[in-house]
Amino acid sequence: MAIGECKDIENGKADMLQDLEQPLVDKIVSYSSDDNDESELGNGSINMVLLSTAVAVSGSFEFGSCVGYSAPTQSAIRDDLKLSLAQFSMFGSILTIGAMLGAVTSGRIADFIGRKGAMRMSACFCITGWLTVFFSNGPLSLDMGRLCTGYGIGVFSYVVPVFIAEIAPKNLRGGLTTLNQLMIVIGASVAFLIGTVITWRALALTGLIPCGFLLVGLCFVPESPRWLAKVGHEKEFQVALQILRGKDSDVSREAAEIQASIESLQSLPIARVVDLFNTKYIRSLIIGVALMVFQQFGGINGIGFYASETFVAAGLSSGKIGTIAYACIQVPITLVGAILMDKSGRKPLIMVSASGTFLGCFLAGASFFLKAHNMLLDLVPVLAVGGVLLYISAFSIGMGAVPWVIMSEIFPINIKGVAGSLVVLVNWLGAWAVSYTFNFLMSWSSYGTFLVYSGFSVLTILFVAKLVPETKGKTLEEIQASINS
Repeated sequence: MAIGECKDIENGKADMLQDLEQPLVDKIVSYSSDDNDESELGNGSINMVLLSTAVAVSGSFEFGSCVGYSAPTQSAIRDDLKLSLAQFSMFGSILTIGAMLGAVTSGRIADFIGRKGAMRMSACFCITGWLTVFFSNGPLSLDMGRLCTGYGIGVFSYVVPVFIAEIAPKNLRGGLTTLNQLMIVIGASVAFLIGTVITWRALALTGLIPCGFLLVGLCFVPESPRWLAKVGHEKEFQVALQILRGKDSDVSREAAEIQASIESLQSLPIARVVDLFNTKYIRSLIIGVALMVFQQFGGINGIGFYASETFVAAGLSSGKIGTIAYACIQVPITLVGAILMDKSGRKPLIMVSASGTFLGCFLAGASFFLKAHNMLLDLVPVLAVGGVLLYISAFSIGMGAVPWVIMSEIFPINIKGVAGSLVVLVNWLGAWAVSYTFNFLMSWSSYGTFLVYSGFSVLTILFVAKLVPETKGKTLEEIQASINS
């Protein structure tokens, strides 16, 4: 079936999902909040929401595959293509340059061709990029392929959490949106692990798999009802909402709320970047931008991209063991974060997470301080590995997912495109700055680098405690009302 020929699923096709394993459905529902406002949802609706989410987070898995690619392949690529450290640093960081370009255009693209159309386009960019990397024989083609995959994941980083937030019932929204981060982590972990046993060219081909699954899966799930309502597709809006909530569910109340919210925004002019600084939007903008700054300048992309080399620098004979441990620990911890998202709430989770990243960076920094001063050298590798693993565990439980969840919730739909693009751009600009400067900062002062990152974790705790609202258990429309009250 050609991509252009894919049609949105009709009402009758929702019945095919009734055969999904009921225990799995019950388990996921049990992880949601105690809010019973969505109790009228039937099993069919839950199944369709789960299917739609599973398809969308294939883009998140692709995101993780791209991010995790450089760590296990660094030595092999440098040896095969005779790259200098500066050339490989460019290869590692140019992913984030492409992602910045994707971020700038992501909101407009998702508003113009829809959430599904944006995901299809992103998958095509990633496929092109991976094939270019596979056939590369020099730094130029290698960088161009990496740039293409970066553009694709830049769009994914915006559209996937937004799509999930717009299709999910409010009592499942936090947990389902967190699956975005879980799949990013799984994608990166798989790339880490597979990259230790296969060649860098073969690893590039594995990046094609999630793109293929996404392109096929999008043929069988509905478009975001909120986007359909926004662009005036009334009939398609009703059909999509009914499919997502179940053919026997009464969606009239939710449809009326969405329509009322959309109609109240229709009289407003098309949003521009300057409009984001309007009084009614400025708090949302500050929250979205600041959370992304704190997430990135806490050091995640520097530590993640070059984990293997960091472990070697700390005194391990090989970085593979530490890298494998790094990869394995992310998945279960991120899953715990997904479970806690709609139970503990967003604010407590991110504050606990930031406290953990502070401690992890402090321990890693202490290990390099001891090494620099020839003190307790037997303890240095243990502290370094322990600190990095604690850091990634803490990051995975909250700092990785919560900023994306909040970003998808706090902006009204009339500015979501331009605001989301700006917030994602800030995120990727920070990712580029951290990933590009990490090796140079480590050369300047290895322990100083980790202490700088720990300082941003402290700032995160203070900012969240003072300015970030709790969005747990609220509809998107209720969140807007609370922010602007």
